[in-house]
Amino acid sequence: MESADEGRSLGQFWEEDLSCLNWLNKQPPCSVIYIAFGSFTVFDPLQFKELALGLDLTNRPFLWVVREDVSGSTKTTYPDEFQGTCGKIVTWAPQQKVLNHPSTACFISHCGWNSTMEGVFNGVPFLCWPYFADQFVDKVYVCDEWKVGLGFDLDEKGLISRWEIKKKVDQLLGDDSIRERSQKLKEMVVSSTAEAGQSYENFSKFEAWLKG
Repeated sequence: MESADEGRSLGQFWEEDLSCLNWLNKQPPCSVIYIAFGSFTVFDPLQFKELALGLDLTNRPFLWVVREDVSGSTKTTYPDEFQGTCGKIVTWAPQQKVLNHPSTACFISHCGWNSTMEGVFNGVPFLCWPYFADQFVDKVYVCDEWKVGLGFDLDEKGLISRWEIKKKVDQLLGDDSIRERSQKLKEMVVSSTAEAGQSYENFSKFEAWLKG
């Protein structure tokens, strides 16, 4: 089971692929789907296939972080139908810089606490895909309390289908109100942490307030 802090600690040992920043520079503003699931999430092969083909179906540029062990084996195997022509795949990314990039449109995330806060701090709307424990609570904050993201629905096989992925991407990126709320929440958080010049203390209080 993953905690957000454990995910961050392990991720620090993986080399960031900085070429993705150059790739982002070539994309239109607010166009790129960023997909990252932290350090521990492992996909069922069928679900990994649906995600890959769902990204293809969106016909939008995407930046996908795929760890070598993300599908539960030492080698990641992509479905034969997967084209990936609109996207870039890396094994690890400089997440803060990606989320702060003007080309980034949304964040498909496992909703670990660190990733959630990084997305909020950068005003990026979420598509929530939680796997463990507190990630489901974080999803509730994102989707129901702050209203800065959407969740996915499972199909009859218990999978998030490729069509569901396309549907929710289109819905999120077509809803200007979600992006507006994301920007407003960003402004609130930045103001909260900058006030009095003690960002760590203020952020700790803000975090405690969010968690009730």
